[in-house]
Amino acid sequence: MTDKEKNEMLFVQVVSMFHGAALQQMGKLKNPVSDKIERDMQQAELSIDILDMLKEKCRGNLSPDEEKFLSTVLQELKLNFVDEQKKDTGASTAQPKADKPGAQTHEAAQ
Repeated sequence: MTDKEKNEMLFVQVVSMFHGAALQQMGKLKNPVSDKIERDMQQAELSIDILDMLKEKCRGNLSPDEEKFLSTVLQELKLNFVDEQKKDTGASTAQPKADKPGAQTHEAAQ
């Protein structure tokens, strides 16, 4: 394996690591340690910001495939982040419905 191939593989692993972390922090994946869905939107935002910073710092040094991979991951994470934020705002307006028998809040549904 050449140094270039090794670096490409390591780059994909770093991006994938933050991708998985952000999905977990948004509550899209279970925490493998606790085996529970846990949400921390501030941490998710930080993970996305780190990938944005990485994209900016690596500008002009990535192969077309690496650039596409990073851009696709960021697009997916940002769309999911906005979706989760909308659920939070929607949950606050739907809260009174949870008082009815048989109704579930977003958190209880998980």
